[in-house]
Amino acid sequence: MMTAGGAQMSQLRAQEIAATFDLRALPPDFYADPYPVYDVLRIQNPVRLMPDGSYFLTRHADLVAVYRDATTFSSDKKVEFEPKYGATSPLYAHHTTSLVFNDPPLHTRVRKLIMGALSRRAIADLEPGLIALVDSLLDAIQSSGGGDLIEDFAAAIPVEVIGNLLGVPHADRTPLRKWSLAILGALEPRLTAEQEALGNHSVNEFTNYLKRLVADRGRHPGNPEHDVLTRLIGDESGNEKLSESELLQNCVFILNAGHETTTNLIGNALVALTDHPQAKAELLLKQKLLAPDLCGLEAYLNPVIDEFLRFEPSNQLSNRRVMKDTQIGGVPIAAGSLLTLCIGAANRDPARFDQPNGLLLERQDNRHLAFGLGIHQCAGMSLARLEGRVAIGRFLQRFPDYRLSAPPVRGGRARFRGFLNVPFVVA
Repeated sequence: MMTAGGAQMSQLRAQEIAATFDLRALPPDFYADPYPVYDVLRIQNPVRLMPDGSYFLTRHADLVAVYRDATTFSSDKKVEFEPKYGATSPLYAHHTTSLVFNDPPLHTRVRKLIMGALSRRAIADLEPGLIALVDSLLDAIQSSGGGDLIEDFAAAIPVEVIGNLLGVPHADRTPLRKWSLAILGALEPRLTAEQEALGNHSVNEFTNYLKRLVADRGRHPGNPEHDVLTRLIGDESGNEKLSESELLQNCVFILNAGHETTTNLIGNALVALTDHPQAKAELLLKQKLLAPDLCGLEAYLNPVIDEFLRFEPSNQLSNRRVMKDTQIGGVPIAAGSLLTLCIGAANRDPARFDQPNGLLLERQDNRHLAFGLGIHQCAGMSLARLEGRVAIGRFLQRFPDYRLSAPPVRGGRARFRGFLNVPFVVA
């Protein structure tokens, strides 16, 4: 069966790929539909020893156990990334200093600062501006009769939201998406020389820009209750001040993480609905019935967004390093081993989810792992849910009969699952 999101892989083909599975040598059809391969691995080899000596985990319970034990399973990537990027490269400096690839105490300090500016009240204060932004994008789409779901809608939203949180002037936001795609693209298991060069160049351009922005914010600080950059700069007399490198690299991280994953959430959801017309019809009917009750509509849409995240997680892979001899799912794992945690597989584990390959928008008890778990659970998950709810909900209200006008183009990446282009038209 052909779908808008790509061709559905046969069971025989999934078995073939799983038999020689290697993240550094994935065939093109894997990117279109990786889930049958993940199903085979989860059944036949859930703690798979990879050709490079690392382990690939696909069971929900195993991922939960690793996420919850930050002492045994480290997020620090210095050992892993030095041979990949080189110890003096900009990519190494960025990815080994950012929040997500560090352990306490740096992780604790930075997360505390970021979370202080992403309180429930601060996120609620963002909603009116987010609604105005989304409506302006929808107005432009209506005027042109369609466009590209990614470039004209999904990608435009998080760039503005995170840009506002960090106080990036609107005139300076054009290169942010390009930098983000290049830096995050360098996290793929297999990296070409061109990707590496572009990633290093983008880190340099991004941090050079941020130095100027930080200097200006130091002279003209914003409200630390809402301005993440002012909060990260900190008070000279306090204990929370970051070094210049920590500050710059975590600003890069915030813009990258908040941009790519939310773009994929919105794009993946709207494409998935074209593949599941019954789910789309039910969602549209429920929205119409609840439209007069804003609180009721919000309460309904929250689990819908979580189901989109479970069904097609924006970030499919995570990594850890084993700090002491241990076992995972009964398999002995030696200290120093590297792990790849497959969120995409865990989110469709039948041991945890009923009808795991179905898009069930009213699914209850949806303990997906799209935001991770434990001390590294995504600091911006409440913001991402808000962006998804407003963007997807208002798009469907305005354009219930939207349709894709050409096959969408996948990003071709194993870690970050999304689309590069999704042409569409509206009535």
